[in-house]
Amino acid sequence: MRKLLLLLAAAAVLPAAKNLEVYSIDVEGGQATLVVSPSGESLLVDAGWAGFNKRDADRIAAAAKSAGVKKIDYLVITHYHSDHVGGVPQLAEKLPILNFVDHGPSVEDSKPAQVLFNAYTSFREKGKHIEVKPGDTIPIKGIEVKVLSAAGKTIDQPLPGAGQPNPDCGSFETKEIDKTENAQSVGILITYGKFRMLDMGDLTWNKEKDLVCPVNKIGPVDLYLVSHHGGDSSSAPGFVHALRPKVALMNNGAKKGGTAETWQTIHDTPGLQDLWQLHFAVAGGKEHNAADPFIANVDEICEGKGIRVEVMKDGSFRLINARNKYQKSYR
Repeated sequence: MRKLLLLLAAAAVLPAAKNLEVYSIDVEGGQATLVVSPSGESLLVDAGWAGFNKRDADRIAAAAKSAGVKKIDYLVITHYHSDHVGGVPQLAEKLPILNFVDHGPSVEDSKPAQVLFNAYTSFREKGKHIEVKPGDTIPIKGIEVKVLSAAGKTIDQPLPGAGQPNPDCGSFETKEIDKTENAQSVGILITYGKFRMLDMGDLTWNKEKDLVCPVNKIGPVDLYLVSHHGGDSSSAPGFVHALRPKVALMNNGAKKGGTAETWQTIHDTPGLQDLWQLHFAVAGGKEHNAADPFIANVDEICEGKGIRVEVMKDGSFRLINARNKYQKSYR
């Protein structure tokens, strides 16, 4: 009996098991997504824009502080465009960055592109550089982070449980070949128990087809971070429908991304329960925007509110809107 009491007392002082947390940070139409594993390790996907009086670095640092994160263990740079990699120098002034993950050399050789890339690599040299390829795993304790695309290539074989024929492939039309950094995007699948979250950066239409045709190499996901901020060059219907996400989260700006066409594609996806947005998309009007509770920033000039995702060990999850504290849970 005494032994049982001692065990119960010890259990009472143990810290509660942590959940997986994801912070979709508003960087006004760029990307900055902070993932905090139950182990406490952190992964940041992209760092937003430079300039704006260090606005994006401040917002990322505030989210990190809220999550109890004092360093970025892994910074994944999906590709070298200013709304994704521009904020790295300013972020590095605020938080230590240990590992820099990217797809390797830039494919854009204009002078502005090279200046941007060189600014990034000057900070990358201060940490450990990891150049990933499709099929690699980013080693974060407590979750699996699988690389599905990088440097213009995608995984060759279906993931476990995937591989079913995609009925939309017959009508999947390709677009003009994208020679920009967008098509080079590092795309990742985050798995925690039964929960699966997909973030493909700005990966474009034709590369999406490679992932789901003739068979679906990914399989269904619970949460889809809408590619390319909801722009028309990504989120092809045949791709999104193959994913069958329960929830979609769009990191659009007021006047960037969130197009009516892509919004409608997401909205009409079989099995989708809700679409959440970082911003009300001005061009979409009421017909092509989510209802007010699901939008973090309803005014064009905003306070930079974000959306937090909390994932429990059983695979259930909930989204919380920082603006109005509205939250909704999903099984």
